[in-house]
Amino acid sequence: MEKTKSRKLNITFKSDMDLLDLNESKGKKSKSDKGSKGRIWEFIAIATIPMVLVFGNSMLVPVLPEMQRELDISKFQSSLIITIFSLAAGIFIPIIGYLSDRFGRKVIIIPALIIYGGGGVLAGFGAIWSSYSIIITARAIQGLAAAGTAPIAMALVGDLYDGGTESKALGLTEASNGAGKVLSPIIGSLLALIVWYASFFAFPVFCALSLLAVLFLIKEPKHNQKQPLKEYVKKIKHLFKEKGRWLITSFFAGSLGLFILFGVLFYLSNILEEKPYNIDGVRKGLILAIPLLCMVITSYTTGSLIKKNGVLIRWLMNIGLVAMTISLAATIFFFKNIYVFIGLLTISSIGIGLLLPCLNTMITGAVQKSERGMITSLYNSLRFLGVAAGPPLFGWMMDKSDRIVFITVSALSLLSLGLVFFLIKPPREVS
Repeated sequence: MEKTKSRKLNITFKSDMDLLDLNESKGKKSKSDKGSKGRIWEFIAIATIPMVLVFGNSMLVPVLPEMQRELDISKFQSSLIITIFSLAAGIFIPIIGYLSDRFGRKVIIIPALIIYGGGGVLAGFGAIWSSYSIIITARAIQGLAAAGTAPIAMALVGDLYDGGTESKALGLTEASNGAGKVLSPIIGSLLALIVWYASFFAFPVFCALSLLAVLFLIKEPKHNQKQPLKEYVKKIKHLFKEKGRWLITSFFAGSLGLFILFGVLFYLSNILEEKPYNIDGVRKGLILAIPLLCMVITSYTTGSLIKKNGVLIRWLMNIGLVAMTISLAATIFFFKNIYVFIGLLTISSIGIGLLLPCLNTMITGAVQKSERGMITSLYNSLRFLGVAAGPPLFGWMMDKSDRIVFITVSALSLLSLGLVFFLIKPPREVS
């Protein structure tokens, strides 16, 4: 492993072309080359995991106002339906990340999907019994199970692939994450036509489909890592000592992106049902899907293009954050014009779609396989905490002033831009 010249971002790397030439000289195809063409079903199976996870929150966003009315709860209490799920996931992700490094990825993902679906059934019965406390308990159980889904899938991608195939697969997981966000408000709105709590009973169906895909389509590499906890923690501490400056910045930027995304969705879901718009049901779900669809397309395209190109990664991260900062700053003046407002939120979502696949590629490439589960789990833990903080903080700010909402998020985007610009400087090729 050779050291890069960059002092800002000390990531070791090998050229994909060098690996390809070496393998071809031995009469073999590279792992990357084989992976992108021969593993499409494996890609699809992995992509179902983050999609199922996203359904856990986004599918419920359109029904929160109706939940408030049916259960006679406050806006803050309804926001906790999202927050408690994400908070539980954020707390348990690092622990489950360590377990996945020690025992394997599928050993964690499979029971997590089963518990996730069971928690949905419990929440559904809680709604039938009009018990807010049972719903909250069930959502916490689902959050705990969620810790063993998408974050571990990200580490699994790093185990299965390398080179350009890895960045493409990571882009696909981020795109499937976004696709879940696009589809879930629409699905949630359609299910609500049956009864407002129907989404809870839909969780086990989606989990079962993902479970079958993971069981039969993914062949995990043999897992031989049995290092003691003390040695494991020592390695993680050394990693942060060596690369902590850019890793922590990456964690903050990823968390902020999802904080803004879910906070804005919560804001938009509430104002669309108020005068003068009076938009609810499927129409509201379709409107919520507009910025998310643009994020999905951007995420997948970004993941396909960046491969391991550190220069392109840096450009796209900064362009994404500039787009977020400018568009969110403009909403301070145009949030009352619904058409311009949705357009600006769409630009912000495109910025998030540029940012997240780049962060995913750098973070998974920065560590060895034996510590990858913990690092990707810490990253996803902070992303979940960002999601958890979004709805209640946006709800609190909405009660103060709409303008305060967008002054705050545009200022945070500007802060993130400054940190990423000065502290994340990848080499020409990321490992």
